[in-house]
Amino acid sequence: MNSSTHQDSLHDAYTKNFISFSLGCFINVVNGAFVYIYFKNQVFQRDPRYVLYIHLVINDMILLTLSVLLQIIMYTTALRFTPCCILMFILIPTSKISPLNLAAMAVERYIAVCRPLHHAQICTVQRAYALIALIWGVSVTPFFTDLFILLATQPPSFFSRPIICYPSYVFNTPYHKTHSVVVQVLRFSFVFLTLIITYLKIFCAARAASGSNQASARNARNTILLHGVQLLICMLSYISPFINIILVAISPRNTTKILFGSFLLTGVLPRLLSPLIYGVRDKKFSSHIRLHFCRKCHSSVEKRVNRTGPRRRSKREFD
Repeated sequence: MNSSTHQDSLHDAYTKNFISFSLGCFINVVNGAFVYIYFKNQVFQRDPRYVLYIHLVINDMILLTLSVLLQIIMYTTALRFTPCCILMFILIPTSKISPLNLAAMAVERYIAVCRPLHHAQICTVQRAYALIALIWGVSVTPFFTDLFILLATQPPSFFSRPIICYPSYVFNTPYHKTHSVVVQVLRFSFVFLTLIITYLKIFCAARAASGSNQASARNARNTILLHGVQLLICMLSYISPFINIILVAISPRNTTKILFGSFLLTGVLPRLLSPLIYGVRDKKFSSHIRLHFCRKCHSSVEKRVNRTGPRRRSKREFD
């Protein structure tokens, strides 16, 4: 996120906020279409695969909305600790959920391909919701740890003055940095190993399978490979500060442009990956979307014809 707002002119600030807001609205509209189709058709709500997928989409929508909102707030007003803490209470966990959700989706695909006889018993909708609750619990816990460290290390004046509402500025003690590194390494090591193991298992199953089973295993293998690609893109948000430091050192005059470009590439545009990678590739989802919106277009055309038809007939009778 662009934290050097004081270096921007009014025109630059307006342009950046307009771009962020426009992209955020567009991406949320695309994601919202998949959420609407999910809740419109109960066939998706009975499948744990789609329960995990739509949770990923909703999480991305929340994360994107709060990220853009926080950027606009930073350009317009200074927040005090309490409202900033409320925003970060939602923003920080949602930024950590996506990798864990990807791992859960990979495990579900592994069970569907390598343990098909046990898939219906193991992967149920109730267990999917329980897993989502566990993911939220694991993601929220580090925030409270950071908050307790802050309360123990900062003077009382810190909590009453305006602050730059950005996690690296609020949680900036050496204890926070150590805690952040440990949590990130553990989280991404777990997710990375989960993706690698499930991919290799499904790859072996695809080679041993034949016919329709081989096609199913191949599709699951490609899906998990895309999980890995999305995980790497999620990791960009963690290595982007180091890249920003290098780029700013090379070109200090373009500091705000570098930070804003990094925010778009690592914070905004990746939120469009979930519908493109999973929703568009999924035949069931894409067919329901085409069917629903084509039906809407057809009904709107019929309404226009019905409105204009009587006028044309009356004109002919008059002639």
